[in-house]
Amino acid sequence: MDKARLARALWRATEPYHAVVYFAPDVKSAFEHLGLRGFWRGYFASRAAPMGPVPAEVVIATFYNFHPDMVRWAMSEAWRHADPAEITDARVRLADRTLRDWLGDERIASPRIEEAAVLARRAAEAASPLGRPLFAGYAALDWPDEPHLVLWHAATLLREHRGDGHVSALVGEQVDGCEANVMTAAAGASTVELQRSSRQWLDDEWDAAVERLRRRGWVEDGTSLKPAGAAAKQRIELRTDDLAAPPLAALDESEQHRLVAHTTEISRAVLDAGGVTFPNPIGLPDLREQASSD
Repeated sequence: MDKARLARALWRATEPYHAVVYFAPDVKSAFEHLGLRGFWRGYFASRAAPMGPVPAEVVIATFYNFHPDMVRWAMSEAWRHADPAEITDARVRLADRTLRDWLGDERIASPRIEEAAVLARRAAEAASPLGRPLFAGYAALDWPDEPHLVLWHAATLLREHRGDGHVSALVGEQVDGCEANVMTAAAGASTVELQRSSRQWLDDEWDAAVERLRRRGWVEDGTSLKPAGAAAKQRIELRTDDLAAPPLAALDESEQHRLVAHTTEISRAVLDAGGVTFPNPIGLPDLREQASSD
């Protein structure tokens, strides 16, 4: 498996484990004691908190494909209610109790999680923060002590490192935030309805993005990619994989494959517990339907 394919395989394997903080049963109430009511206030504030009390414009820039007005609304009073460190601590507690509930004590204490935590941490600590503002904030946080949370933090670090690279790839192809959602849906990784509702792009804004992509010869009608659009989407994804690959060089080939194998099995248990819905706005495929050759 080449480095880019390995990076994609690791993302598929670790994303469900990281994403428990988005799909947990109590996620809507997890930050209410800090004054952050509802899902989206908690989502934006908790994911952005490692960067410190930044203005909404920084969150808009780093989260990229969400409607700017949605971000401004969610972040309007976040730092007045709670210090970023308090919000980050609440997010870790949410991950801890959700993983314990979904995986159970035996799996939480398993050698598989212990080794995956060691390997994932080594890769995450090898990742460069240069040009990756969201990842850089996470890289400055203290590491948790327990292996299942070490693995969760490492998965989060690698995920945001990859995400910053994905934004760079989109910018390089001159694809804006709304257009990125159109392409995700048109590629079949999600649906138009889900991307529009979860990222809150208005009808006229979505239609304008479709028209811009149509003029580039990339989409047919906003629901399917033309060959040129499929090629552009592939370039973006391959570039994202290439930019995500360097941290894996901290592991030898055997360690790389063990990390993917361990996290795949662990994340399948998360999915079996209902940890991610399909389709989803992340564009994450179901690991349980993957061929073993992937």
